Amino acid sequence: MRSTAKRVLVTGGAGFVGSHLCERLLAQGHEVLCVDNFFTGARANVAHLLGDPRFELMRHDVTFPLYVEVDEIYNLACPASPVHYQFDPVQTTKTSVVGAINMLGLAKRVKAKILQASTSEVYGDPDVHPQPESYWGRVNPIGFRSCYDEGKRCAETLFFDYRRQHDLGVKVVRIFNTYGPRMHPNDGRVVSNLIVQALKGEPITLYGEGTQTRSFCYVDDLVDGLIRMMETPHAVTGPVNLGNPGEFTIAELAALVRELTGSASPIEHRPLPPDDPRQRRPDIALAGELLGWAPAIPLREGLARTIAYFERALQAA
Repeated sequence: MRSTAKRVLVTGGAGFVGSHLCERLLAQGHEVLCVDNFFTGARANVAHLLGDPRFELMRHDVTFPLYVEVDEIYNLACPASPVHYQFDPVQTTKTSVVGAINMLGLAKRVKAKILQASTSEVYGDPDVHPQPESYWGRVNPIGFRSCYDEGKRCAETLFFDYRRQHDLGVKVVRIFNTYGPRMHPNDGRVVSNLIVQALKGEPITLYGEGTQTRSFCYVDDLVDGLIRMMETPHAVTGPVNLGNPGEFTIAELAALVRELTGSASPIEHRPLPPDDPRQRRPDIALAGELLGWAPAIPLREGLARTIAYFERALQAA
């Protein structure tokens, strides 16, 4: 246990990434206040932590102010899959923008460091590959994905304006595709989609020809990067890309999922969704330089762990 234990707020803490982050922070000896409105998060994701006296779970929506005393804030609150963020796009934008304002205001009041979980979606459908932090992006501001893409871009603006105006200790990371246990089985993300379809023996859906590329980071690697970023000196603000630079086509991912599950599911092609990025791969040189960070878990190993989780979840359902 660390002698410098802190009280840490994690918004979206009952979600996929948030629950793993809460777990890791507790293991480091910190007190954790987990805040979630349970739109996409689930109490079950943190149920195993409820017996820890250093863990507190609060139902709260970050679009409303929060008055607590904390040392650090990880702002992860926002639905991150198209199925969920397009369900109520106005609320998605409010969560990113108003939620950022409320959490920044809290950080300013209690003089806490605050980390924003931004996204690779700020790069849109990129014409620069791989994507470095210096790239400003190519985003459709009025499309179906804009509530999420532009909401996160505006949140980054707010973080840097609070930095310039109030010298607030802000940290911004841009998270690329992340996968692992506790992903929502119906969130529409490609890894969970393919695994659930393969395990159920349903047709595996590929959009277009499956030639679009993604880079997949296992959740344990991502959490390590988040914590390393929070621990950087005041002068380090980011944005910093966090993701796995290994690049795979969706067709390659589908083939690997079929192999690891032993599934005979047929491949079914569907039209590409609007504004679906053709390529996505992070340039993580800055994360290596500033954080000494690089992902350690290869896709095959991470997928095997994730498949095992979904096998248990489907059996229990």
